[in-house]
Amino acid sequence: MLTRIDHIGIACFDLDKTADFYRATYGFEVFHSEVNEEQGVREAMLRINGTDDGGASYIQLLEPVREDSTVAKWLERHGEGVHHIAFGTADVDADSEEIRGRGVRVLYDEPRRGSMDSRITFLHPKDCHGVLTELVTAASPQAGSHPAAETPGDSSATTSH
Repeated sequence: MLTRIDHIGIACFDLDKTADFYRATYGFEVFHSEVNEEQGVREAMLRINGTDDGGASYIQLLEPVREDSTVAKWLERHGEGVHHIAFGTADVDADSEEIRGRGVRVLYDEPRRGSMDSRITFLHPKDCHGVLTELVTAASPQAGSHPAAETPGDSSATTSH
């Protein structure tokens, strides 16, 4: 079912400053950045390593672009820090249905578009011992073709939808 930790989502007030911290402290570079209008966030994916299933593991930085976004509300209540954990899966549709059948609330009826054209859904944190959990099916194998690293503010790397 689940093949890897796809990413750890970290909510932040200033994406550029936070990305600079991860670059200076750990040497992690921005692999991809975009604005997700539906979620109301600007995000940056910092690639940590490749994985056995051809995917990769990332740190995802999330900065709200609207005050009414879920991440903005979360930051207001909790401050900066770990927002969610995401597990990679070959089939988010089938696995979310299987998990739903086990009594865990799945937050979306149908998976939605996520970072890098992935398909995603979330599991209710109250059913996952307080952890907001995301399931992710990558658009394509990420280990074989890597776009050039982009800085979070690079508008040529940003997509809106």
